[in-house]
Amino acid sequence: MNRRRQKKLTRSLVAAATFDEGRRVERLLRAGADPAAADADGTTPLYAACVQGAVGIARRLLAAGAPPDAESAGPGADGTPLCAAACWGHTETVRALLAHGADPGLREDHGAGWTPLRWAEAGPHPQTVAVLRAAGAR
Repeated sequence: MNRRRQKKLTRSLVAAATFDEGRRVERLLRAGADPAAADADGTTPLYAACVQGAVGIARRLLAAGAPPDAESAGPGADGTPLCAAACWGHTETVRALLAHGADPGLREDHGAGWTPLRWAEAGPHPQTVAVLRAAGAR
């Protein structure tokens, strides 16, 4: 697949994940969109889905090979998927990420930022905090 087509697929996949468009995500993945690729801004589809609490899309992206701990670097969309979900109290999305191997103690900003637990506590999102603590977050 040529580079231009891959970029277009990636941009479309991030948009579909952002707007919780499950059918479109499925079509794009079948068309060859890379679930691990970031768009030109640096935003990953998994991060976009996790911010929105789109657990079905997050699960589909994870099943397709999106790495659960890959940081997004887009403007206003930077950090790890788990921090994004924890920040907004999307408990089911947090559970899905943890089930796919996301590290509950991983700090965003390449180790210099907050942990998912810190984001959930700041929310405050007590149910999300409880799930993260049960997974070993400190």
